[in-house]
Parts: sequence; C-alpha cells; structure tokens
Amino acid sequence: MTTSPERHLIKKYANRKLYDTRTSRYITLEGIAQLVRGGHEIKVVDRDDGRDLTHVTLSQIVVSEEKRGPARLVDAGGEMLHDRGQALLDYVKKTLNVPGDLRNQVERRREGIEMMADEAIERALRRLRIPTRRDVDRINDRLDKLALQIRKSNSAMTGSRRRKASR
Repeated sequence: MTTSPERHLIKKYANRKLYDTRTSRYITLEGIAQLVRGGHEIKVVDRDDGRDLTHVTLSQIVVSEEKRGPARLVDAGGEMLHDRGQALLDYVKKTLNVPGDLRNQVERRREGIEMMADEAIERALRRLRIPTRRDVDRINDRLDKLALQIRKSNSAMTGSRRRKASR
C-alpha cells in the first residue's frame, strides 16, 4: 500500500518566520527543503492576506542551496545530497511550470470558445439571411472583377472608335 505525500501548509509571518500548520511548529527554509526532498507537498502562504508565496520560498531555497555550492556535495554522501538537491529542483520546476500550463490551457479553451461563438453567429446570420463578412468580401471581389472587365471593354471600344474616326 502506497501512502500519499503529506501536505504541509506553511504560513509566513510579517517577521519572516515560517510556521508549519501540520506540525504546529516553526520551520526554517532548510526544513522546508527537507520536506520537499522527502516527497511532501508544501504550500506557503502569507499569514495576513493568504497570498501564495510557494514559488518565492522555493526560489529562496534553491538560491541558498546554490550558495553552499559544490563544497557541500564533496562531503561524504555527496551523491545522496546531489540526488536530494535534484529532487528539490525537480519539484521547483514542476511547481513553477504550473502557471504556464494553466495559461496554455486557458488560451486553448479561449480559442475554442471564440470559434464556437463565430460559428454560432454565422449560423444565426444565415438563418436570418443577413450576409456575413465573408459574403460581403466575396461580393466585393466579384464587383472588382466586373469593374475591371468593364474598364477593359470600354478602353477597347474607345480604341476602335478612335480608329474609325481617324479613317
């Protein structure tokens, strides 16, 4: 039986302290990093206004991990630390891509809705026998072609009249 990852709601206070509501204890950025490495899901919110600060907090963790640099990986068990760091980076990447994925989904749905609305409007116009923009454009194209043909035939007629007059 597999257990689902624990979810931790962490509240950030104005004094920058972080409070894990699941354990009812204050937690550090390193503690949050350990939770993420352990497969736990986290959400960090501003205690006063409920604003989601997860991305900012995870970015701070990544920056602090990077500041420690390769020296930390040289220690005994460096590969394990590297793997844990990779798990943290994977989690951050997944979390940071969520807004982009949502934006793409919203864009695709918006385009679908626009197409459905356009088709519905076009059907309604056809039922009411009101020409659509496409119909008007086709009529204008035909008028342009006819006008061109008339000009050509007028110029041909004018040329033949001049020839007759000059004889």
